[in-house]
Amino acid sequence: MTDFTQSMALSASGMKAQAMRLRHSSENIANADTPGYRRKMAAFEEVVEAGGRTGEVALGPVRLDRTELTRIYDRGHPMADENGYYDGSNVDLVVEIADAREAQRSYEANLRMFDQARQMSASLLELLRR
Repeated sequence: MTDFTQSMALSASGMKAQAMRLRHSSENIANADTPGYRRKMAAFEEVVEAGGRTGEVALGPVRLDRTELTRIYDRGHPMADENGYYDGSNVDLVVEIADAREAQRSYEANLRMFDQARQMSASLLELLRR
């Protein structure tokens, strides 16, 4: 029975990590036109407990993408310098949409694994009760 519980815990940690990844992508997309905005990024990390590795994953600390901000020419913009340029964001919408789609599909795969483990666990309990 612990294998089912561990399987569900692994899937749940994957869903939580992918949900946070999707949140970061959504924030990046929402701020793509915000002057000076830097893209948020986070890497996956394996969760290690005192007894050793658990196999669970979590999203690591959020870092800001240090890629150069795009320079936008607009003399009428309130943030424009004396040459008419201001710093845009470094968000690439194509990359963010692809990341969001991948996070969504990974979330759904973890959800299916969680549900399968739950159903197998329930079936096993039902057999043991007979």
